[in-house]
Amino acid sequence: MKKLLFIFAILSIIACKNEQVAQKNTSENEFVWQAANLYFLLTDRFHNGDISNDLNFDRTKTPGKFRGFEGGDLRGITQKIKEGYFTKLGINAIWMTPIVEQIHDATDEGTGVTYAYHGYWTKDWTTIDPNFGTKEDLNELVETAHKNGIRILLDAVINHTGPVTEKEPVWPSDWVRTSPKCEYNNYENTTSCTLVENLPDIRTDSNNPVDLPPQLIEKWENEGRLAQEMAELDAFFKRTGYPRAPRFYIMKWLTDYITEFGIDGYRVDTVKHAEEYVWQEFKKECDFSFAEFKKNNPEKVLDNNDFYLVGEVYNYAISHGKSFDFGDKKVNYFDESFNSLINFEIKWNAKQMTSKAVFQKYDSLLNSELKGYGVLNYMTSHDDGQPFDKEREDPYKTAIMLLLTPGTSQVYYGDESARSLTIDDTIGDATLRSMMNWDEINSSDDTKKILMHWQKLGKFRANHPAVGAGRHHVISEDNGLIFSRVYKNDRIIIGIDMFESSINIDVSSIFKDGDILKDSYSNQEVVVKNGKVDFISKFSIVLLEKK
Repeated sequence: MKKLLFIFAILSIIACKNEQVAQKNTSENEFVWQAANLYFLLTDRFHNGDISNDLNFDRTKTPGKFRGFEGGDLRGITQKIKEGYFTKLGINAIWMTPIVEQIHDATDEGTGVTYAYHGYWTKDWTTIDPNFGTKEDLNELVETAHKNGIRILLDAVINHTGPVTEKEPVWPSDWVRTSPKCEYNNYENTTSCTLVENLPDIRTDSNNPVDLPPQLIEKWENEGRLAQEMAELDAFFKRTGYPRAPRFYIMKWLTDYITEFGIDGYRVDTVKHAEEYVWQEFKKECDFSFAEFKKNNPEKVLDNNDFYLVGEVYNYAISHGKSFDFGDKKVNYFDESFNSLINFEIKWNAKQMTSKAVFQKYDSLLNSELKGYGVLNYMTSHDDGQPFDKEREDPYKTAIMLLLTPGTSQVYYGDESARSLTIDDTIGDATLRSMMNWDEINSSDDTKKILMHWQKLGKFRANHPAVGAGRHHVISEDNGLIFSRVYKNDRIIIGIDMFESSINIDVSSIFKDGDILKDSYSNQEVVVKNGKVDFISKFSIVLLEKK
């Protein structure tokens, strides 16, 4: 009997330890959108993986500098995933600019001849622009990303078509409005108008049934897929009961990318320029399509996360809470719509406030009014002419403030390698959109040091959801700023701006005596004694995790 009791006791201890390990692994390895480390890239500007698709549709006019197609494509992104570039950087989600077929012609609206390299001038939502690749390329990209623990976001444009050119006639008037131009000083003249001249605005407010544009019917007929597309539309409208209004056609076309390829989310463009109910409807269809994909492809399901929607409400700030103020009306874009909104405020917070104040502010807001939702923090983007560090004078601080502030982080391609944002002879936002600086990454020691800094912080963030989603607590300010973050069973301690190489930190609130910790920045192990860790580091950053 004693022998049986002894065996039972041993088995209980083993089971308990296994459970503790399982809890630790679950918390550390869990993917949490509120803590994700997301990489944003222009599909055309990141990496050219297939030079055979660089020219299509006779796009041969000479464009302004960085205003034409440069060759980047889906295969290029896949290649870098396979090489481990994103994994080494701690990236667990990638958002790329729209990949649907773009207008074939160029425009010249005062900024030089410009092609739709950026992806926001849609011609046909149902197919991929050959300059970016093929559906087979997208399928390989998503599957490769998922095998490497990386989620994929595409970019959704419902608000407008591409500009009108000699080759691209305007869509019918029951589909689009071509005036007035938005004035942006109240709700109506932000939603029922065109963003800029010659960018036809989809009538997202209309519930009137419309026929397909004749140019789209002709295109599909020439491509031999008109009957298939029409049958799919019939099935969609029968299932949903929606009127055949413009926005519902586009929702059908966009959600097809979910059911066919299993993408994990959409970044949604120009959100405040369409009525709020549009996004509630879009979320409903995205959720349905994601559930269908999971049901039909159980072997490809990554986790229990819902489909992720992050919206671009231009000038939304985390300080606004859930509501964006149009002046005459406030709109809540979170409830029943978006999981997260892009936060246009953090770059100013990082310039005007201390790190301590920024971290405490974001921790407070994300755990009160915004609890259950998130914000997408960024320091640089494709259309923000006032980035945090325009001259790339302090990429080290950029990384610290972006990757260690609570919320989801958005690394803009080249942030991690100090890609220049000031390009001679460019006009407007083209200066922000140069080709990824792979040559500097491969040859410059300074660039390699910057990249290593981003990699260390990024990997730590990816390994610990506590960094982005955990509760924040200040431990000490004796030697820089020392703080802890806790998310479920994931517990970490971080120190920044440390001015002494002799590190002595009270870790008793998180770790216990005898725990073996690793400082992931200096790559050394330390043991907790008397509630503290004591070691020497030549770096001003400490990233403590339990071994």
